[in-house]
Amino acid sequence: MSTSQPHRTPEIVEARVRRAPRWGVFLGIGVGLGVVLAFLLTVFGNFDASEATQVAYPFGQVFGFLLLWTVPAGVAVFGVLALLLERVARRSERVVRVDHETIAE
Repeated sequence: MSTSQPHRTPEIVEARVRRAPRWGVFLGIGVGLGVVLAFLLTVFGNFDASEATQVAYPFGQVFGFLLLWTVPAGVAVFGVLALLLERVARRSERVVRVDHETIAE
């Protein structure tokens, strides 16, 4: 049984290195803060009957309605923040030389 040695072809190439924000983390934080803000607005809100309609809305309905506004707003704000941080990081991009090796059987 003979085993052949893999053929290695090393080469030195240039690569660009920069720090970039993780989009999922920023958008997740935006969702989380939107939920917290909706909860706080619901807790400290007024549940008296409306003067115009004479209807009082329950806690869960107010919380759900506020989620419809605060979660997209949080995602938008933190998405813009991630975009701005990515633009700033693009300026500090560095070019480095790396050893790239391809192994073929």
